[in-house]
Amino acid sequence: MADSLKRSDENQEESNSSKKLKSAPATDKNSGGDGPVQQNILANFQIKSVLRDSTREKTIFIHGELEDKEAIVILEKTPIGQDTLPDMLKESTLELKMKNDIYSTYTLIPPPRINDIKSTVICPATQKHVKKYQAQDVFLVEETEEDYRSITLPYIESQSFSVQWVYNILEKKAEADRIICEDPDPKTGFVLLPDFKWDLNQVEDLYLIAIVHRRDIKSLRDLRAEHIPLLENIRKKGQDGILKRFDVPACKLRVYLHYQPSYYHLHVHFTSLSHDAPGCSVERAHLLTDVILNLKADPLYYQQRPLTFPLRADDNLAAKFRESGKLPSC
Repeated sequence: MADSLKRSDENQEESNSSKKLKSAPATDKNSGGDGPVQQNILANFQIKSVLRDSTREKTIFIHGELEDKEAIVILEKTPIGQDTLPDMLKESTLELKMKNDIYSTYTLIPPPRINDIKSTVICPATQKHVKKYQAQDVFLVEETEEDYRSITLPYIESQSFSVQWVYNILEKKAEADRIICEDPDPKTGFVLLPDFKWDLNQVEDLYLIAIVHRRDIKSLRDLRAEHIPLLENIRKKGQDGILKRFDVPACKLRVYLHYQPSYYHLHVHFTSLSHDAPGCSVERAHLLTDVILNLKADPLYYQQRPLTFPLRADDNLAAKFRESGKLPSC
């Protein structure tokens, strides 16, 4: 499901309310799972409702209260690590569910140390967070050059989406220890760091973000031919950095930009080709190589061409498009 355009505003709120929880010391899976154990802050979590339950992504989004504050808890089953397979097969308990000829079905109950669930806590949570994670209908919008100027851009400017949390990363005020590589050049430079959706446990679900140092490019719509050196630098040095750190070659990476983006400061996604990452589908993702080729063919390509993207039913931008008669009821 597509993210709302309010993501940048919510990201700032999450930065204020939950980033310490996300960045708290956690088990280092690569070192055998012996990291410090945190206090179970969820023991007193009072469930109000399940906002969304994704069986495909094995993730559940829960709304409730934590210490008399509104909170959202996201529980996600982590991928099975290949290095844990021997212990899992030897130490787990099997419960037979069905047997028929050569076919048997069991419930396998692994030991707790290799049965972890990634847990994200947002507290205090706002109504924006609740709406963001709630199941919603999604619609496709075709945005023309005129639509961008008359609908989307005024909406972005009127909302004053905060990207201070992005500036904190660029200025090393936050998450400096998570940076994989950096080019400090003010025009073509960027920082590369893991997305919070990746736990760094295995490269099969690798997910990193390159955030540019320039602060005058909001999205794909702002890109011109003059930005080609920046984009080529991100592609080359980002791929080189990932190869050096994670031993994943460029031919196994999906490198792309979102439109609409989840926050309005230019950034590029690097994901493993084997990972079906959220937002990598054709209605939202634009391959970086294609973007570079399009700008070489037409310097104003992304200023002038219609762009299609998904919007959630409750998105305020969707309401603006409906008011303009650009998003009829489906």
